[in-house]
Amino acid sequence: MVTDPIADMLTRIRNANLVGKEWVLVPASKIKLAIAKILEEEGFIEGFEVLRGNTPQRVLKIKLKYTDKKEPVLRGLKRVSKPGRRVYVGKDEIPRIFGGLGVVIMSTSQGVMTGKQAWRRGIGGEILCYVW
Repeated sequence: MVTDPIADMLTRIRNANLVGKEWVLVPASKIKLAIAKILEEEGFIEGFEVLRGNTPQRVLKIKLKYTDKKEPVLRGLKRVSKPGRRVYVGKDEIPRIFGGLGVVIMSTSQGVMTGKQAWRRGIGGEILCYVW
C-alpha cells in the first residue's frame, strides 16, 4: 500500500530517468494527470497518455525526454509537502527554483498549477514538488 501516491509517481519517474528508460507507467489519478500535464507544458517530458487495462485502475504512461547526447532533460524532482507535513505558502512566499529555471508545482484553490501561474493569479496554496 502506497501512503503517498505523488511521491511514488515522482520516484518512478526519477528511477526510470536515471536508467534511461523510454517511458514509465504510473497508476493514474486526477492530480497525477495534472502534474504530468504541467511537466509536459514545461518541457520536462515528451508526453503522456492514459491507458485502460484489464483492471478498473487507469494507468498513466509517461514518455521521458532526453537530449541528443542521451542525457535526461529532467535533472531533479523533489517532493515538498508530504502527508505527515503539509507545506503551504501565501502568494508572496512562493519560492523560485534555481533562479527561475526550475518549476514549483502547487495545488491551489483554482487547481494544480505552477508557482509562476499562482503568483500571476495572486493566490497561494500547497507546494507539491520542485522540478528542475
